[in-house]
Amino acid sequence: MLWKEKWGQEKSANLPKTAISSLEKCDKTFFPNIYILLKLLAVLPGSVATVGRSFSSLRRLKTYLRNTTSESRLNGLALLSIHRDIKIRDEEVLHKFASVPRNLDFVL
Repeated sequence: MLWKEKWGQEKSANLPKTAISSLEKCDKTFFPNIYILLKLLAVLPGSVATVGRSFSSLRRLKTYLRNTTSESRLNGLALLSIHRDIKIRDEEVLHKFASVPRNLDFVL
């Protein structure tokens, strides 16, 4: 009840907006339990959708590709599927492949 009374006297502009800002304003010795709860709240992820999305993407990739692909290729395809929001420019890919020396022996 003391925690509620402490913030009940503050103006709405002075109230903390996040768990980390509440943690900074919490007195560790006076509110030890609330301090621990705020620390836990500050480090917990907001959602676990990213983890679920990565597993479902990997399952789709494995179903489609089966076991015909190598581990490094599977990792690259999984990263591309999970991080769709990252834009990849064609010029960067072409430059990367053009800069790598090729080990081809031409016989004329």
